[in-house]
Amino acid sequence: MAEILIMQDKQEEIVEQIQEVVKEDVWGSIKKVLDSGLHFGEGETGINLTVGLVLGLVLSLIFASFILKWIRKISTRNMDEIDKNKFVSIFKFIKYVTYIIVFFFILSQSGINITPFLAASAALLVGLGLALQDLFQDVIGGIFIILDKSLLVGDVIEVEDKVGKVIEIKLRTTRAITRDDKIIIIPNHILIRNSIYNYTQNRKTTREKIVIGVAYGSDTRKVEELLLECANKHSSVLKNPTAFVTFEDFGDSALIFHLNIFINNSFRSPKMMSDIRFHIDEIFRQNNITIPFPQRDVHFYPTTKES
Repeated sequence: MAEILIMQDKQEEIVEQIQEVVKEDVWGSIKKVLDSGLHFGEGETGINLTVGLVLGLVLSLIFASFILKWIRKISTRNMDEIDKNKFVSIFKFIKYVTYIIVFFFILSQSGINITPFLAASAALLVGLGLALQDLFQDVIGGIFIILDKSLLVGDVIEVEDKVGKVIEIKLRTTRAITRDDKIIIIPNHILIRNSIYNYTQNRKTTREKIVIGVAYGSDTRKVEELLLECANKHSSVLKNPTAFVTFEDFGDSALIFHLNIFINNSFRSPKMMSDIRFHIDEIFRQNNITIPFPQRDVHFYPTTKES
């Protein structure tokens, strides 16, 4: 029994020695490496740029990046690919803000007084806010556009008398391609501040109209029949809803008609409407219906010269 107690005591001594070696030698060496670096000043006002500080900062940024990616993955798991791509810009903005917060937090935990940095940052942000207020408006506008889905990729819009199809929505700008295949870059604050026409917000089908004037004395019912025939023969005009003609006005030189048609590709409507106008001109010639040009009748009345 005594031998067993002696062996237990020896084992405990060996364990204590191992723990002491690990604590003093291994952890002591690691702590010594982590505490090595540049040291400026002494006491509370001293600044210590150590290996441990740099390592902690790097690991914290990596951990924050991993957490943000995980949150983005969870938040967008039920979204389609287009909506997922929109949130990339938002999470980039959040990532940069998080990095800044983590950076200052690590500095604070390491004993560095960050008050001067915060004061300088506040003054700097005020200056940047005044100089870059349009940029901030664009960023905020981009976030609102992405979140409330007031504008989607593929929408056909009209901004400042230009018609384009949206091909990309970023945090600061929105890109659209015009009907003549030119790229227009629109700052997002314009889309938030101004009214825009969205041709396809509710649905892809839109109504277009072609204005036609015919000479006085023409058979108006015949004109209506021919216009509907031209519309129905074009493959891009939808059969449902059906096209219709309205007799708009008695103009100065012509009877004004509107041919109203429904299409599902308003972005390419100019080419299609041009084809219909060619057909209208051809069929009117065949049926002796004249498209008049503006004209005025001038009457001269003779006057007697007084003697």
